Amino acid sequence: MNKSLAALAVAAGLVIAAKAPSLVPKAELLFAENQLTLADKARTSTEKIPHSLNADGSLRDMKSDWWCSGFFGGNLWYLYEYSKNPAMKALAEKWTAPITKEQYNTHTHDLGFMLYCSFGNGYRLTKNPEYKQVLLTGAKSLATRFDPKVGLIKSWDGFKSRDGKRYEYPVIIDNMMNLEFLFWAAKESGDKSLYNICITHADNTLKNHFRPDGSSYHVVCYGPNGEVLLRTTHQGYAQESAWARGQAWGLYGYTVMYRETKDKKYLAQAQKIADFYLSHPNLPADKIPYWDFNAPNIPNEERDASAGAITASALLELSGYTKGAKGKEYFAAAEKMLQSLSTPAYKANLGENGNFVLKHSVGHKPGNSEIDVPLVYADYYYIEGLMRYDKLKK
Repeated sequence: MNKSLAALAVAAGLVIAAKAPSLVPKAELLFAENQLTLADKARTSTEKIPHSLNADGSLRDMKSDWWCSGFFGGNLWYLYEYSKNPAMKALAEKWTAPITKEQYNTHTHDLGFMLYCSFGNGYRLTKNPEYKQVLLTGAKSLATRFDPKVGLIKSWDGFKSRDGKRYEYPVIIDNMMNLEFLFWAAKESGDKSLYNICITHADNTLKNHFRPDGSSYHVVCYGPNGEVLLRTTHQGYAQESAWARGQAWGLYGYTVMYRETKDKKYLAQAQKIADFYLSHPNLPADKIPYWDFNAPNIPNEERDASAGAITASALLELSGYTKGAKGKEYFAAAEKMLQSLSTPAYKANLGENGNFVLKHSVGHKPGNSEIDVPLVYADYYYIEGLMRYDKLKK
């Protein structure tokens, strides 16, 4: 299916999404369990981990040093937590093990995604001491990327902007997602420096990454003393555009910051991002965003189910910290997003879609990479959102 047809197909699916039935988390989580069991059976090795599909529909599996390597195991741990099915536990252990060596990886800021989604959920559910040690070592590795003079965790080892200039200290909004891992490690190890890194990174991101309307840039590049050299949006449409998944990362990240610190400035920031997102005139009726809020050919642009799933999960938590009508608004929006994602417009049929749960995500459209495909982290935050919703409803 070409890109324009894919966009039209999703648009047509909005009729289904608008009439979405009541959300039944139990049924959706059972489907996910069956679908991911098939994903495991389709692979003869754990050398590479499920990630997405190539443009030709073939499996796009990646090695353990890929930033998404922890999500498939994390999906399985969540499903084990929900169902208590020992087969899910066995699969979660199987797909967590290959990431063990990444605890020593100091060349990525994504150790939160890689280790905390896999080993973190595994340790939370099993208290396996080996998992705890991997996590604590990984947290120390992540902390090496923090430069006190800059006051932020370095995201990539260099970045080339759209005009060809090179920058040595790029920080991306996604990095807010890895602070939850460092907060956990600070509590478990008693190392207050890890807690302090989280605060400093979040404060400098709040100061430099956001526009007055609550939207964020994707990348901010810094000089050796913390001076801002560039603000841009690498994976979004344009430098000043609002890349949908970037807004979701920021929303989720500052919601976690409030949970861990109870500092109301983080709550206010999360609410500001949420309000920007939910009130944007380009947000469709089913509340699953286009890949960029400012993409030039809306409504004939691809949706990003991953951004919808991340946002839904974050809004459910944020609704619990937000009193009155605003909290109810956040909950209702999250519910609508999960309902939409659970319709045939976005959810795959059993045994199809490379055995991923959700369709229609976008990784990096300007880089011509992962356009209108399933992505493992869309499944992760969808499953997490369903579980949060189920607990809140009960």
